[in-house]
Amino acid sequence: MAEPAQEASPATAAPRATATKPARLREDLLLGLFGIALGLGSAMFPWYVFFNQEKFGVRAVTFDGAGEATSSGAANTPQVVRIPDDSDLPLVDLDQFSTGTTPKDERASLLDQPFPTQDVPFRLVHVANGRAMIQDDTGLWVVQRGSVLPDMSRVASIEERGGAWVIVTSTDRVVTITQ
Repeated sequence: MAEPAQEASPATAAPRATATKPARLREDLLLGLFGIALGLGSAMFPWYVFFNQEKFGVRAVTFDGAGEATSSGAANTPQVVRIPDDSDLPLVDLDQFSTGTTPKDERASLLDQPFPTQDVPFRLVHVANGRAMIQDDTGLWVVQRGSVLPDMSRVASIEERGGAWVIVTSTDRVVTITQ
């Protein structure tokens, strides 16, 4: 004879997925909100830096000599070293053969030296906000007053003369903008 089928009691039945669904839904929702907040924060931080550049910019270090030098435990402080006098140094037998000198009868002049040419061609391309863009055979460069130019002179001023922008160099060379 066949035994009647017994139904599983609720205590012995497998736990249902619906019992843990509200807890998982809350965790997933919190994790999703955290991800969205992190993404928005990451997207907005560059704008915060852009609008508050004075907080994040590179600050120039000035040495005015007004402050006192304080030593912290992390800094390496110099130690007093005894400088030996001449009696402590051993006598060394030096080689007296002259090297790298010219004979006494020849005189080298500065005109004979192979210095590079100082006439390096460059042209003024654009001027904006007190800065100028120049172009030479190696590329484009942005310069301002005091910058070193390709001909080893410095920018003395960037000014407008007769409706055209010019760069005046420290060697009094005037470079006019080219179209």
